[in-house]
This record gives sequence, C-alpha cells and structure tokens, in this order.
Amino acid sequence: MTPASLPTQLSELTATDALTLFRQGELSPVELTRDCLERIDTLNPKVNAFVHIAHDGAMKAARDAEARWMNGSPCGPLDGVPTTLKDLTLSRDMPTRYGSATTSPDGGSDVDAPVAASLRKAGAVFLGKTASPEYGWKGVTDNPLHGVTRNPWNTTLTSGGSSGGAGAAAALNLGMLHQGSDAGGSIRIPCSFTGTFGLKPTFGWIPQWPTSAMSTLSHLGPMTRTASDSALMLASMARPDARDGLLGNPHGIDWNAPLPLSLEGWKIAYSPTLGYVDVAQDIRLRVDEAVALLSRLGADVIEINPGFACPLDIFNTLWFAGATQVVEKMTDSQREQMDPGLLDIAERGSHISLSQYLAARRERTALCAHMQSFHEQWDLLVTPTLPISPFAAGHNVPPGEKYADWMDWTPFSYPFNLTQQPAASLPCGLDDQGLPVGLHLVGGKFQDMKVMHAAMLLEEMLPGLVYPRP
Repeated sequence: MTPASLPTQLSELTATDALTLFRQGELSPVELTRDCLERIDTLNPKVNAFVHIAHDGAMKAARDAEARWMNGSPCGPLDGVPTTLKDLTLSRDMPTRYGSATTSPDGGSDVDAPVAASLRKAGAVFLGKTASPEYGWKGVTDNPLHGVTRNPWNTTLTSGGSSGGAGAAAALNLGMLHQGSDAGGSIRIPCSFTGTFGLKPTFGWIPQWPTSAMSTLSHLGPMTRTASDSALMLASMARPDARDGLLGNPHGIDWNAPLPLSLEGWKIAYSPTLGYVDVAQDIRLRVDEAVALLSRLGADVIEINPGFACPLDIFNTLWFAGATQVVEKMTDSQREQMDPGLLDIAERGSHISLSQYLAARRERTALCAHMQSFHEQWDLLVTPTLPISPFAAGHNVPPGEKYADWMDWTPFSYPFNLTQQPAASLPCGLDDQGLPVGLHLVGGKFQDMKVMHAAMLLEEMLPGLVYPRP
C-alpha cells in the first residue's frame, strides 16, 4: 500500500495503515493515541462503549512507543497501536469490574491475563476497558454497574453482546484493535450488529486465565474493522501461557500466511437456516449476495444443511450450570445488586442434575464428531451470523417478539461454541433499515486460516461500509 492510498483522517486508519505510517515516520503513536482519546471523550457518552479510559497510561505507552520508532527499534509487531481490552480481562494498571456492582472499584490486578500480557509485549497501547454485561452472561450489553451500551449506527438500538463495548468501539474506530470473548456468540453477535469483523478462533489457540465460568465454551478473539487487522492481532494474541490449564492444539499457526489468489478447489456449504432457523428476508438477501461472491472467487458453493438438530438444550444445560458457578459464591447482599436475568439462569442451573450435565456433555461430544466429519468434505460452512436486525437497547430480546431468552435469537452462533470450531462474522451489507448484516464463516477445527482467507478475499469484493458518527 502506498502512502497516497492511505486514509487522510486518523479516525479512518486501520492498524495496518498506522503501522505503515509509523514505519515511514509520517505518524507518531502519540498523535494517533491522542486522537483516539479525544474521540473517546467525545463519543463515549453517546454509546457507553468504554467503562474505563486509561488517559495517562495510554499516553505514557504511546510516548514510549514513539521513542522506540524514532530509534528504529519497535518492541513488537503492534508497537504504538491503540488497543482495548474487554472488562472481563485482567490487566495491570486498569480495573476489571466484570460489569458487576459486586466487584470493588479498586478492582485492579497486579498481573496481566495471558492475552493482555501478549498484546502488551507486542507493543499495543491500551486505551481502556470496554463494556460487557455482568460476567458476560448474555447477548446484549447492559449491566447494573455501567448501564446500557448502544449501537453507533442508531443509539436507540443495542450493539449486541457480550463484547458489545468492543463492537461499538470498533465501529467508531476508537482504537484499531479490540479484544473480545465469545462463549455463545459474544464476538460475532456485536460484530454483526455493528458492521465489524471478529473471529472466534478454534478453542485453545488463545490461552485463558483465569478460566471462564463457562469453561470450554469460552474463546478469546479479535474484533476490528477489517479481517486483515484481526489477523495482525491474532499473531500477537495466540501465544502459549503456562497458566492456561485447558490448552487445545499445542502447535502454532501462521496467522500471516500468504493470501490465496482465489478459492479455486474449495467446497463451501451454504446453509441459510441450518434447517430450522427463521431468518428475516432482507438479511437473507444480503447473505445470498455475499455467498454469490464466493462462487465468483472460484469456490464450489452448494446449499446444504449441516445435518444436526437444534442444540439449544445442550447449550443451555452447560450455560446455566456455568452461571450457577458465578452466583453461588455471592452473598445475599451482593445478589441484590446483580442482573435479575443472570440470577434467573443461575437458579435454573442449580436444578440441573449431575446426570443431566453429563448427558449434555456426551451430546456435545457427538455434535463435535458430526461436524468434524462434515468438514472432511466441506472447507467452510456459511450462514447468516444472526437472523434478525439490531433491536431496542436495554432489552434482552426484541420487544414484543417471539423470543424468551437471548439464546433464542442467536441460533447460528452457540452451536459452534459447543464444537469449538473457528467462526467469524464479516459485514456483508445493510438491511432494509440501513443497519449492518453479518456473514458467518465457519471452518473445521484448527482450520482458522481458511476462515480468515475467505473473509479477507470477500472483504476486497464487498462494498465498504460508511461508518456512522452518532
């Protein structure tokens, strides 16, 4: 990319753009970080994406990065790039509140979680912490401590969750790199609602500590405006850490592997409904149009369902049991301060028997085996990310609709937490209301680069979004 092709406004730069300008001496990390912080101060009151803004820490880190670039010795591949962490991720010098009034206002940590440590070592400049629902329990972002997070495309609407703060920040480019987590869709849901890209990598690529209450459903991953920036971020996030007791594949992956020229020879299964999901017509149309581009890239695309029944009962058994783990350590006075919805699913989880829990695990294992067999034939499975458009903020489900719980309107995401496969949401256009639509790309286990390469090739063909300024 030549300097002439780079955006002229700092607010439109990708991480890749910023690093190019740092390298050429045409932009300073201090200048970029200051611009991000000023825009956060202006825009965050409108969307509530950030629950902590690290003005002093970010500027110090930016000055240190500037000095290294001036000496021609950046400390790592992300040196000086403005970055955020989710409020479920421990980090030095910033509080971690889990979106909960049950935590201490001084809830800092003297150590970084593995993902924070890896990003810091790579030179990322931490701007602050982004919003999550309490303990990340649901698919929208509001909590008793920090209130409601809103969608930059329309601030009366939800940005999704649980990484809704990161999604809103990415859409507004309040920082170029954003860390999310996803135990049932929590990266992909907000990416779909905010017109951004996010990947839930294969479980185990990115180490986790402390372990999530949702255990092996939970994945950490990047949320960015572009798939290329997510690949850049993954190369630094996916580093082994001895504290992670649930490691997956011990071998690394080349997140910067060369992009193929086409998808010639690929077999892609397109399932617009998984065989059982009701999808809004305008969303289906945008997804159909994006899938047609896969054929133009050379792939053999066939409409076919993956052949499993709705696994909601399996997911809910494991999810509710995890919620019980969160709540059972709380005192009565703490429970009075908590989100009633979290208390409700924890109560339901407390009635799950050991036999029911083990049965759900066996059924999960069978689903994993089924999808591994499926991907022996298919390089990718493609679906919509969500069957609906963003709805009113402050609600767990669309008001007046048929859904009882957030899991009911996220049927494309949580099955692939059960199977631990890589899955990404790529913006593929706007619905009839002018709101973003997400394309869901699912790969076989440990085939993350197939997902990333397909996303990057599609990204070059899809019309770019003009992001809003609330």
